[in-house]
Amino acid sequence: MIEQTANTAIEAAPQPNGRVVLDGKTYWTDAKGALIPAELVKASDQLVDDMVRKVMGHAEELSAQIARFKQHTLDDVADLLAVLFQEHGAKLGGEKGNVTLTSYDGTRQVRLQVQERLTFGPELQAAKALVDAYLTELTNDSGPELRGIVHHAFRTDTAGLVNRAELFRLLRYEIADDRWQSAMRAIKDSIRVEGTKEHVRFYRRDDARSKWTPVTIDVADA
Repeated sequence: MIEQTANTAIEAAPQPNGRVVLDGKTYWTDAKGALIPAELVKASDQLVDDMVRKVMGHAEELSAQIARFKQHTLDDVADLLAVLFQEHGAKLGGEKGNVTLTSYDGTRQVRLQVQERLTFGPELQAAKALVDAYLTELTNDSGPELRGIVHHAFRTDTAGLVNRAELFRLLRYEIADDRWQSAMRAIKDSIRVEGTKEHVRFYRRDDARSKWTPVTIDVADA
């Protein structure tokens, strides 16, 4: 069952203090790893350091608590679905395991969403070559929007990942050219499902006729 933590204060996780004592003298470790005598560290830097470590201690414990809460929620949902399946012989849930559970009065809701983690194989390079070949025959005045979409679709970010949304957008274009059609097949063949990630979201409302309001857990959106 989910831990009862609503009235429990969050204890800070222990933090390294970034200081070293040598021969009875205290040194602070700077960002380059150098040891700076404590008396040479500005008071303002000490105040910032103390505040950051204090907040990070609470942040790390809160992060761990949220992770435990999420896992407990996933376990509770799985247990409930197993019971319902055993009692009624019917699977409760939508496509790819997505599930929406609503309280009896219609004012509280838990949504479990399963998202596939996709990567793209070497076929993607063949697709790019075919698309480039098709685009070279277009005049500069034709298909400027398509050129821009193709450019963004195959451009990788700093992590080396392509733009999934733009790639899937290419698949929606109805272009009869054989090279384009071959390229779209290559894109589809390049898709690899490496796993799934489960997201749990929570919603509430005052009554069954009101709009759902998300219960924010992400600190950035709180």
